[in-house]
Amino acid sequence: MPKDKPDVDSTRRTLLKTGAAAAAVAAAGRAFAQDGQAPAGTGFYERGDVRIRYNVTGAGYPLLLIAGGGLNSVFANFFNGRTPFDVIGEFGDEYRCISMDLRNAYSGQSTGPLEVDRPWDSHTDDQLGLMDHLGIDEFMVMGFCIGGPFIWNLLERAPARVRAAVDAQPVGFDPDMPDYFYEGNMSGWGQELLALRSDITLEMVDAFVTRMYRTDADFVFTVTRDFVRNCQTPILVLPDDTPAHPFEPAMESAMLAPNAQVSLFPWKQPEDRIPLAVRHIRSFLREHRPWTA
Repeated sequence: MPKDKPDVDSTRRTLLKTGAAAAAVAAAGRAFAQDGQAPAGTGFYERGDVRIRYNVTGAGYPLLLIAGGGLNSVFANFFNGRTPFDVIGEFGDEYRCISMDLRNAYSGQSTGPLEVDRPWDSHTDDQLGLMDHLGIDEFMVMGFCIGGPFIWNLLERAPARVRAAVDAQPVGFDPDMPDYFYEGNMSGWGQELLALRSDITLEMVDAFVTRMYRTDADFVFTVTRDFVRNCQTPILVLPDDTPAHPFEPAMESAMLAPNAQVSLFPWKQPEDRIPLAVRHIRSFLREHRPWTA
């Protein structure tokens, strides 16, 4: 049966009320950006010589959040306005939002060895290790930028644990700019890390970044098209169209994955489109969240 036409004014009032409530949830976190103090729920977990700084905000079904920023991905990005929308404010009142500093992000406090032979997997070890540390078996995940390849790696390595995924403005391989990520990380993240860590050499950084972004570079970096074609996990893709977030691999992944959805595009510009994308994310997560959550 056709649905009645929505009451636009009522919908707008509801959105405003929801936004106000969400803003209250995130208020303490925003102070982090102002005074440099970590928000409540921040802690560390250790596994051998790896030490990961993380934050847990909100309550409800577990939602792992992977911040953008490439190899300098840190959870502060969810509290200081460096995401397309206020992720914690929008979802912290409904989900247990779990985020972390990527191992060896120069702006963060997570440290550990530079595993040059398995760069993607070493970070996925940290993500799954954090969930184990928190006693969480099953969860959903939302990732931005570098979070895209991490999401696909999580789906390959732990398919039974990830109930659904949101892949926002993901990085991917662009054959027209094959060295974009290698060169950017060597001149940016790599140089910053070398200034902080006397135990890490330029040769190690080169090997690490080469393995990530040059060795077998294709598609979404971490999995093959055949894997995506056979992946049954529900996934929502929000593509971008920039050198760092190329449109083609994001859309190709959405077209290949049998249980994928894709947002409107563009979804960040003009800015009044962002609430539509957020509503799509919210309905997608609710659809795939356990009813008992």
